[in-house]
Amino acid sequence: MQPVDFTTLMAVCAELRSQWLPARFEQAYQRDRFTVLLALRTLKQRGWLTLSWHPQAARMHMSEPPPRDPDTFTFSQQLRHQLGGLALVAIEPVSPWERAIDLQFAHRPGEPALWHLYIEIMGQYSNAILVNQENAIVTAAHQVSSNQSSVRPIQTGQPYELPPARLDPAPSLAEDFERWKSRIALVPGAIRKNLVKAYRGLSSSLVLSMVKAAEIQPDRLTDEMSDGEWQRLFECWQFWLKSLEAENFQPGFTSSGYTVLWGQGETSVQNMIDRYYRDQLNQQVFTQLLHQITQRLNAVLGKLRVKAEGFESRLDRSDRADQAKQQADLLMAHLHLWEPGMQSIELCDFETGEPVTIPLDPEKNAVLNAQSLYKQHQKLKRTRAAIEPLLKAVQDEMFYLEEIETAIAQFDRYETPDDLKALEEIRDELVQEGYLEGSEYRKATTQQDSETQPYRYKTPGGFELLIGRNNRQNDQLTFRTATEYDLWFHTQEIPGSHVLLRLEPGAIADEQDLQFTANLAAFHSRARQSEQVPVVYTEPKHVYKPKGAKPGTVIYKQERVIWGQPQQGREFAISHRPIS
Repeated sequence: MQPVDFTTLMAVCAELRSQWLPARFEQAYQRDRFTVLLALRTLKQRGWLTLSWHPQAARMHMSEPPPRDPDTFTFSQQLRHQLGGLALVAIEPVSPWERAIDLQFAHRPGEPALWHLYIEIMGQYSNAILVNQENAIVTAAHQVSSNQSSVRPIQTGQPYELPPARLDPAPSLAEDFERWKSRIALVPGAIRKNLVKAYRGLSSSLVLSMVKAAEIQPDRLTDEMSDGEWQRLFECWQFWLKSLEAENFQPGFTSSGYTVLWGQGETSVQNMIDRYYRDQLNQQVFTQLLHQITQRLNAVLGKLRVKAEGFESRLDRSDRADQAKQQADLLMAHLHLWEPGMQSIELCDFETGEPVTIPLDPEKNAVLNAQSLYKQHQKLKRTRAAIEPLLKAVQDEMFYLEEIETAIAQFDRYETPDDLKALEEIRDELVQEGYLEGSEYRKATTQQDSETQPYRYKTPGGFELLIGRNNRQNDQLTFRTATEYDLWFHTQEIPGSHVLLRLEPGAIADEQDLQFTANLAAFHSRARQSEQVPVVYTEPKHVYKPKGAKPGTVIYKQERVIWGQPQQGREFAISHRPIS
């Protein structure tokens, strides 16, 4: 993940000063233990300033409003208490070439600052610190005791000290070409490494974008560079320093991250930063959550399959109930053939006439042996009556979890925030159903924040096609979205998504549309690797939810069957992104 460097921070501050100063402080909301948002209002607009001290994603920028979850963090409570009624009047770096910003709050512009909120963006040492007029620390996002750091402890009541100054030379426009070149080329090495080591305020990402703009390979050795390459690099160096001085930036995404100097296509540094870190952090959460859910599902399904095998084995043994009764009947009909001490007897079957060998207890007579067989018959019958509903419950639970497993298989990678939200909905469902402990995971988001949309496609005939991404969406499509004119699709007795073909009144879907829908329904099912999959479709009014059934579980009637081809559905899904 690309860290916010000095140049990016200065670009963000320049935009904030031009668009959001002065701004009245209205609210503070702490999203998590690394991020707090400040609600600011100017004469023209209202927005939320994100301040983050995340070890890998420390940053500052305007962003979307936070969720409506309760805020229980003491840091944000202190901010609300101390900054209430004040205005943000200045955004200044605490010292040259340092990634630490002083947000100054006063009653009105032009008056002395009453409070300073220092945002230190320094990787794992990032922090947010509230300081009063006497330069005393009132609260900090992350307090550091003297045992943790003898260089710079950060605790309430202590005076605020600036971060330790770096001793590297500072970049300067006044430095001429020869001195600049000699400093970088003093020790031969790769140009990208030598640049970072020679001056303060540079990051690896900035240097990479700089050498790329100069058309130089990043690992080009300094003692092998031509005069023309040095000159082009110096021009890019000068361009960087002039852009900082004039606060003129050109943001844009790159193949490995972003740049604020040589970019294209982005008009706002803050929007770019917000999008980049949102996606990067979502990707981390998505990958971790997907792994946790997958591991839990595998464990539960493994236990259920073992339990089902045990029940099926006991049912197989209970199949001998009729055999025991038949043997008892044969024995009672041929009591005269029994002799004391017999360990078995061979009799002819009533219907087939085939010989049947009946094992006997030599210590019992024929009647007692027959009674034992009758008792065995009754016991096996009771076993079957008890086991069958237990096996049915296990099979239903397995089918439900396999439905979820199928839905998760669609999330092979993170692409949009909706992917994470849909996966969180699955997580919340598993917590609600008791398969996951809610305390192990972040509190479920509110309904407003977790609303996601199903996959949307267009059929060859131009009809809208909706595919559920999880059980919540499946129920939503089937029982709330569907109208009497639509058609409902699902793989036959195979876990998969609910699919809804939207039809207008009087419209009729032709065979091409039905086959297209069946192909996508087959692809979004557990049988997506098969060549052909039976898909049922019917009118939504013929789809019912059994009382007390788990999410996504339905029964249907008056269905028709069409064979879906999941590989064709896969080709279409890959080549055509769903309509947003």
